[in-house]
Amino acid sequence: MSDAASASSPRPFEYRPPPAGPLPVIHQDDHILVLDKPSGLLTVPGNRPERADCLEARARTEFPTARIIHRLDMDTSGVIVLALTPYAQAHIGKQFEKRQTTKSYIARVWGELAEDGGEIDQPIITDWPNRPKQMICHERGRPAQTGWRILERSQGASRVQLAPRTGRSHQLRVHMAHLGHPILGDNLYAHADALAASDRLCLHAERLGFRHPDGGATVAFESNPPF
Repeated sequence: MSDAASASSPRPFEYRPPPAGPLPVIHQDDHILVLDKPSGLLTVPGNRPERADCLEARARTEFPTARIIHRLDMDTSGVIVLALTPYAQAHIGKQFEKRQTTKSYIARVWGELAEDGGEIDQPIITDWPNRPKQMICHERGRPAQTGWRILERSQGASRVQLAPRTGRSHQLRVHMAHLGHPILGDNLYAHADALAASDRLCLHAERLGFRHPDGGATVAFESNPPF
């Protein structure tokens, strides 16, 4: 068993969500609400009263029936879909469970990768003494696969597109750290230089595709990364 990569000590956690304002709505209809989640905002409430502010709570101030279907890490930005009906929640939730959705992310990572793309197949398990960190463990880890391809190399960093085949917690962050190219600004898995290279986690959910609960047509929604 081994940790995914040596990392600097995490930044002390003090929840400072971005200021409240109009919801960044990408799409809305009678069944779903697609938002462009900002970095630094929890998807659901945290385990302390001061962490009650979250995307779900903000969405319900405008859309009282909004329900969470899946999550993005607090520091990850980008496309996230909420259900506006119980049927939509169950319909799309089942697609996530059966890996029938399509997802792609954009990340900026430390170093210039030599290859143009590849597949990472490394099992992941919770690093219990160091929660919420995850780590690679070939004995007890759950299967995890990520496809990646280079978009740009520049000034000692690489811009990559990531396609998770599975949905393990922190999967993309752990897998890129395992390659020796941690995501810039990652306070859990990046070494000190990569952590200092950005004031936010450079990970953005750029595209999400699924079958719409009303009729089953395939739909996809996109958001440009802010970095």
